[in-house]
Order: sequence, then structure tokens, then C-alpha cells
Amino acid sequence: MSRLLELAERAIGENDMLKNGDRIIVALSGGADSVALLHTLISLKEKYNLTLYAAHVNHNLRGEEALRDERFVRKLCADERIELFVRSVDIRAASLKEGIGTELCGRKARYEFFGELSRRLDAKIATAHTAGDNAETVLFNLIRGSGTKGLSGIAPVRDNIIRPLIYAGRDEIERFCEEKNISYVTDSTNLGDEYTRNKIRHKLIPLCKELNPDFENTVLKNCEVLRSNNSFLEEKSQEALEIARINNGYSVDKLSALEPSLRRAALYRLCLENGVEPDYVHIRLLDDCVISGGAVDLNKNLRAVCSQGYFRLIEKCSDFAQSINIALKSDLSFTYNNKKYSVSEIKSSDKDILDVGVLDKNPVFRNRMPGDSFFLPKRRVSKSLKKLFIELKIPAEKRDTLVLLTSGSEVLWIEGIGVSGNAKAKNDAGLKISVKPL
Repeated sequence: MSRLLELAERAIGENDMLKNGDRIIVALSGGADSVALLHTLISLKEKYNLTLYAAHVNHNLRGEEALRDERFVRKLCADERIELFVRSVDIRAASLKEGIGTELCGRKARYEFFGELSRRLDAKIATAHTAGDNAETVLFNLIRGSGTKGLSGIAPVRDNIIRPLIYAGRDEIERFCEEKNISYVTDSTNLGDEYTRNKIRHKLIPLCKELNPDFENTVLKNCEVLRSNNSFLEEKSQEALEIARINNGYSVDKLSALEPSLRRAALYRLCLENGVEPDYVHIRLLDDCVISGGAVDLNKNLRAVCSQGYFRLIEKCSDFAQSINIALKSDLSFTYNNKKYSVSEIKSSDKDILDVGVLDKNPVFRNRMPGDSFFLPKRRVSKSLKKLFIELKIPAEKRDTLVLLTSGSEVLWIEGIGVSGNAKAKNDAGLKISVKPL
């Protein structure tokens, strides 16, 4: 048995990658690693009763060379009788449209394609990541300032993605291809040093191997320890967030009482849940925000805010700036800020309905304005809206989004709070205002 097959079997066994009868989609670029992966899985096909497919994405970044790769992959799969799925994507145009680099855009396009195929075929995805790729990823994340999750490297198994060659180095890949007389293509962009990862591969990794010839395996072992630690922290951080969760956000008192490393893990998890992968600087700023108050911009759309004992993530860009001014009618519906507002005349014992007589005051639905006041029915006192919102701990960023029904500066109804004591129905007939998300 070849050394590569030996390492692949160990990775598969130790990480429970394959089950009998699995369907596997091989991410096939045509390079040495992915071709070696395909041949490795072909060798294991009978043992695990596998059904194999392959998927190739042409990024259209390298002109004729990209077409050469596609032709090579098509012939390889035809020769091996492997069903192949190919997608052609104009990555340069897509990256400009999305405002991201071509490398990130290419990765996104590949995994979207693999994900679609995986769902359609009910199959796992096998990628050809190696021990060398893992070491590069760790160094890359270390350089850009990633936390412990980034330093955990490439997981052997993530969801339905498996990496059977993760224990193998470049030497084992090349020796396997040479021994088996296996052809592959070379991506010319991997030869230069214009990309950060190429600089790491061509300059840093060889230097690290001079200091420690077993550097890639050492990194693999450290990554395994860090992943185990991270798994524990992720579980505890989820529990911490659930305990701290309150209306309108998270309790600052409960978050600030957490042990610092657990608090930062919870903040990291919260960012991920909201589509942001924060770096070390963001996490420190968020941590300071919890302890001292303030706000942190996470990206162009999302902001973390800490005030009045609440910690929240809020959208910066929305339709909130669009004000409304809609006259009340007994049969009315309108939409605002992704919600539908309806007014209907009903008979009900519900105490929170408007007296029909308010129609004589020509009231309008609008946002708050300076001088607005609200009569509290239970306390029989009027209060300025500003003081009322502070007392009820309504987040500052939500106050301008609430819809009010007003007559001049008199507020007759407040979304989420109810009807003013001066506007309540005097019997069991009145106007009901309903609010539903779209």
C-alpha cells in the first residue's frame, strides 16, 4: 500500500469520514492534490461501497489555461467513468459586483456549486486539502490576527465536507502520482508570489521546515488540541448567550460577569450568527463595549451598541429614515419598515382599542417628534415620549422606528405599547390596530 493511501485511510478512520454506501463528490481542479484524491477514493471505492462523482469550476481567470484544465478534467473523468459536473463562472465580474477579491469570490462560487450538488445528490463533498494547506492556513490566520478558531486550521471533517488527504504532505502527493504514473495540470498562479498564500507556501513554510522538518505534522497536532478546546468554548459560549438573552438584546450585567475568555468567545459566536467573521481587533473592541458602553461598527451594515444595560447588534442601513404621515380611517392598511399595519372597526371586550370618536381629531400615523406626550391609563398621568421610552428601556435605535397615532403632540397609540388613557374605547366597540411582520 502506498504511503498516501495509508495516510488517507488513517485520516478517514480517525475522523469517521466514510460510511458504507456513501456518495462522494470530489472537488476536482485537475491539480496534483485533487487528482491524487480522486485516485485514492477510486482505490477505496470497493471497500466502502462508494458512489463517486466529481465537480469542477472554471473561474475563467486564466484564459486558455483554464480551458485546458477543464478539458483535462473532462477526459480524466471519462477515462475513469466518473460522472462529472462542471460550472463556468466569470469570477472577475462577480468579484467586482460583490466588492470582494477574486480569490474569496472563487472560493464562494466553488462551495455554492458543491453545496447545490451535495443537496441534489445527497452526497458528501471531498476536498483535497493537505497537511501543507493546513499549515499555510494557520500561518495566514496568525499573520492577519485571527483568534484561536483561525489557528485551529482546516478541520478534517466540517458538516458534510471531508478531507481524506489532510494528513498527507506535498511529498506524499507527488510520490503517489509518480508511482502510479498519474498526470495532472499545474495552475500557473500558484507559481508566483503575488498572493499572500503563495508567499507563505514558497518562503515561510520552507523556513519553518528548516527549523522543524516535521513542521506540518506538528501544526496538525496543535490544531487538534485547539479544535478540542474551541469545541468546549463554543458549547459554553452558547449557554452563556442563552442565559444573557433578554428582550431587545443581551444583559450587559450577565455578559460582563463572564470570565473574559468565555465572554469573548460568546461575542465571537454572536458575530458569526449575524454573518460577520470578526478579527482579534473587533473582538477586543466589542469586549470594551460590553464593559464600558458605546458602539462598534462591524461592517457597513451592522453595528454593536451597548447602552441602558443592553448589548445589541443592529442594522445601520434600513428604511427607518423614511418618515410616514398617514391619516387614520376606520378601514385602513399600510406597510412600513417591513411590517403591515391594519385598522378595523370591531366589537370586543378588549380594553386596548381606540374610541371611534378619535376620528374627529383627524389623527395621523407618524414617527415621534419633540414635544410628544402620552397619557398612561393606569397611572393617570401624562409623560413625555422621551421619558417614557427611557423608563421602558426601549433601545435608542428603535425609538424612531416605532409608529405612533397622534393628534398634534398628543399620542393616542404607540406601537408595542398600546392605547392612551385618553383614547380608549368607552364601550365594547372601537378601532383595533394590528401590526404584523411581512
